[in-house]
Formats: sequence, C-alpha cells, structure tokens
Amino acid sequence: MRLLVVGRLSGQLATAVKMAMTHGAKVSHVERADQATEQLRRGQGADLLMVDYRIDIASLIAANEAERIHVPVVACGVDADAKEAADAIRAGAKEFIPLPPDAELIAAVLSAVADDEKPMILADPAMRAVVQLADQVAASEASILITGESGVGKEVMARHLHTRSRRADKAFISVNCAAIPDNLLESELFGHEKGAFTGAVARRIGKFEEADGGTLLLDEISEMDVRLQAKLLRAIQERVIDRVGGSKPVPVNIRIIATSNRDLAKAVAEGSFREDLLYRLNVVNLRIPSLRERPADIGVLASHFIKKYAAANGVPVKPIAAPAIRAITGHPWHGNVRELENAMHRAVLLSAGAEIDIDAIRLPDGRPLLGGAAPAATATAYDPGVAGTAAQMADAVTRSFVGQTVAEMEKTLILDTLNHCLGNRTHAANILGISIRTLRNKLNEYADDGTAIPAPQSGVANAYGSAG
Repeated sequence: MRLLVVGRLSGQLATAVKMAMTHGAKVSHVERADQATEQLRRGQGADLLMVDYRIDIASLIAANEAERIHVPVVACGVDADAKEAADAIRAGAKEFIPLPPDAELIAAVLSAVADDEKPMILADPAMRAVVQLADQVAASEASILITGESGVGKEVMARHLHTRSRRADKAFISVNCAAIPDNLLESELFGHEKGAFTGAVARRIGKFEEADGGTLLLDEISEMDVRLQAKLLRAIQERVIDRVGGSKPVPVNIRIIATSNRDLAKAVAEGSFREDLLYRLNVVNLRIPSLRERPADIGVLASHFIKKYAAANGVPVKPIAAPAIRAITGHPWHGNVRELENAMHRAVLLSAGAEIDIDAIRLPDGRPLLGGAAPAATATAYDPGVAGTAAQMADAVTRSFVGQTVAEMEKTLILDTLNHCLGNRTHAANILGISIRTLRNKLNEYADDGTAIPAPQSGVANAYGSAG
C-alpha cells in the first residue's frame, strides 16, 4: 500500500509514518498540498493521502478532482479538538487519526484501503486446484480473468499471480473500476495532457504508465462503461495508450489481470460488455470457489484473522473452541472471506474467556452465529448442550428486541458498538460489517435528532453533537 503524507514531518506525525511502514505501507512525503497534487500528477501514485488537518483539505481534494485524480484522504493531527476533527471530515477526509498515533487505528485505516497484507491462506483441495493452475500460468504474459463471488479473495489471487510472475520486481497497480466515477476513470487509467479539459493544468500520468513493466489489475472490470471498454481493448491489443487530449500514442509494457463478480458472458448477451474485450481478457480464467465450496479453508482462515486482529488490537491470541469451529464451518458465509474476516475481528474484541467461543462470534446485526443463520441440518450436528445454550442466547436477544422498531434496533446496535470501540469509526464499521460512509451517515442522522454521539478516541459524547 502506497501512502503519501502531506504536512511537516516531525514529532508525532513522523511516529505515525513509522507505524504505517511497520504495517507494510510504502511512504512518501511532501509538505504542501500543491506538492501532493503535483506528485500524483507525475504518476508517483498513492493509495491514500494522510494529511495534517491544518492544511486546507477541501482545496487539496478540489485540486485533485479538477485533475481527475481519485485518491482517498485521511486527516491527522496533534491536539485537534472534536470540532476540528469534524471539520476535517466535512472537508472531505474519510477518517481522522488523532496524534499521538494509535497503532490499532493506523492498522485499521490501512487495512480498509489496501489488501497488501492478505496472504494466500488455504487448506481445501478445491482452492489448491485453483492455486495450482494459477502457478502454472503466473510466469506467462497471458491476460487472466479472475471470477467469483464478492469477498472470495480475487485481489489476493491477483497479487499471488504477480509475485510469481517475471514482473514480480516491478509495480503492481490496482484500479477498482466500480469505485471510480465514469467521468474520472478514463483519466485515472490513461492520464491526460495539459489543457485536455477544464482544470487540466499539467500532464497527468495514468495507471497504465504507472504500471509500466509490471502488472495492472482492473478490479471489477464489469462495471466499466462500454465506451471506455473500446479504448481499453485497443490498449491491450496494441500495447499503446492515448492520454486524454493527447495526439501521440504512448507505448506501455504491462500484464493485465482483471476480476469480476458478475457473469461476463451474460453481460455480453445483455450488451453491457464487449465480446471482443472478454476474449482478450479471458485467455485464462481462474474461478475462485465461494467459501461454502471450500469448508476446509474456514478454520485456517479464521485462525489467521484472529492472530492478525489480536496483534492489531494489542490483545493475546486465543484459540477457537471446538464448538465454535464447528459453528463457523457450518455457516454459509454469503459474504465469503470478507464476512469471515469481519466476524473474527468482532470475536477477538468480544471474547471474554480463555478461548473464542460461539457467544463471541456474532453476525453484523449483533445476533449470535447460531441465532438462525446456520442451516438447521448443520445445527443438529452440535452437541445438545452447546445447541441449547445457543438457542437460549438467541431467544434472549429476540425478547430484548420485541416492541422496538427496526430503526430503533439498528440505532441501539450502532451506538453500543461505537461505545465499545471508544468512538473509533473505522473500528466500529468493521465490526458492524458496513462501510465507514454508511456509519457516518447514520451517526449524522442521530446527531441531527439530538442524540449524543461518542467522539473519536473517547467513550464520551461529542459535545459538538457531530458524528464526525
């Protein structure tokens, strides 16, 4: 993960940078906002900007957007009060990191942005077969299409291919086609020349040139506009790109990997995806099975996530109790590895005993794992004592909700989780299984209604009534 720090690098900010580097981030630094935009424009890309809250964040974001540069911003600072933190969020920052830095929050923010620290963890024969095929084709120059449900680990597989390719010592650049608006994606991929559009004050290098010599991952390629697909097809076929507003083709030497959670053959039939582009991308197809199709992976992945989040939260690593192993193995995990990861993060925080037992493993809405999510046939496999305990817990939770509206239940769950996390928005969103934007919107609604909202990094209400 590439982190660009904007501000004077001294004291606590320098400490935060060191923490980020220990979590695998590649850090670069500038002191001024205009220098940040210039560095991004030159193709020295970043996945995240960490900006001193005293810098004009709104102007920085506006300058980047004028240049069609799409990089998320987090604010940080020493001795910022709740209003200043809230102002940074309102200016466009996705999160506020108070300094002195908190290792847990640094880890959570970096984890939310990057997948760099997600190794290939597997034990199931179904997944071993896919990895074996991936290893066979990794050293080739063939374009590869990775398919599978959301959350199965498609980007992890893409990184695995890159590290075993002949381009492993070059850049691995990832572009999420679903996360970038259509009007920005063309410039993000191909760059632009000075004067190409209003706001283009200088040449900007795109991801194709940034990845030159290495691998370019086009994540969720199915979300790309058909018009842009034609330009992408030419780039793949001829190994040249045209910057927006450019008059001279620019040669590029990259290997393309694409991912999709949709049926692209069906998208071709519907007219939303080009058939010729599908043929170019799908030289080799790697279909990653859902977690339901590889149950032997569940236990080893759960253990990995427990170690990861125990370290991130500064708590001892606990083993998973045998009944809990049986429960997670029987759960359908419709959100796949991503859902399992969030559940294990919650379990690390909620576990009170020497082991992580069933009662610490909760669904995103707070219900115990056995409160009705697991198939009945799977539940009968557990011993009666465990099943009885789980049923009693589920019944107690249900009774506590009787008489409340769904909105009231949701509000209680969100605020209780936020209090548990001492106001840490990123942490709470991970536990709840929702995006930080969704959480922030909910908190803003509650604040508008006069509800006291826990301030970041505290367990008390924000005196300014802001959701941050």
